[in-house]
Amino acid sequence: MDLLQGINSRQSIRGFTQTPVPETVLREVLQAAGRSPSYKNTQPWEVSIVTGKTRETLSDILFKLASNNTPPNYDFAAPESWPPALDFRSRDHGTRRFNALGIGRDDSKLRNELRLQNFKFFGAPCAVFFFMDEALGHWSALDMGLFLQSFTLAAHGAGLGTCMQASVSGYPDAIRECLGLPSTKKLIVSMSLGYPDLSAPINSYHSTRMAIDEFTTWHR
Repeated sequence: MDLLQGINSRQSIRGFTQTPVPETVLREVLQAAGRSPSYKNTQPWEVSIVTGKTRETLSDILFKLASNNTPPNYDFAAPESWPPALDFRSRDHGTRRFNALGIGRDDSKLRNELRLQNFKFFGAPCAVFFFMDEALGHWSALDMGLFLQSFTLAAHGAGLGTCMQASVSGYPDAIRECLGLPSTKKLIVSMSLGYPDLSAPINSYHSTRMAIDEFTTWHR
């Protein structure tokens, strides 16, 4: 696929096959993502790809924490509130996703089961964690965003699906401990990665997007 086609067809995937992802494919994705621009070419990204027994162990740890409603402790917390337009899009997105699965607003049991699937990485064979050093600031956070976009598009181009997961990122201490990383490595976001299961109902959901003129001002 060409670049514009890849950008326009990418979506978050929440249902995966059990097919392992070859290391050669993962290296191709990482090689492409590593071409991302960064401030003064500092390339602040640090990536942990977790598969096999380590993935299972980490999933068990995270699932237990989430099941017990252990309070999250994000390295980079979300805003306490959103401007009204952003808040509406967030709530509308959640409602549409639940509706696509036939889960009612008051069905707390099924909603919780869907939430907990995050911590099983939606069945994906790979879990990916993106870190940057605690000494870095906003410019490096911007660079991490550029790297993440490149990574997701490169993965999509390789026939893989991705889903970035804020909820999993709420337990960075447990993730660092399992992976043997120091506390100075701050978790930006987590990701499920694998081959999409196109028969999974959740993958039939497509989030809405703003019209161009909603976010663009033309100065002529």
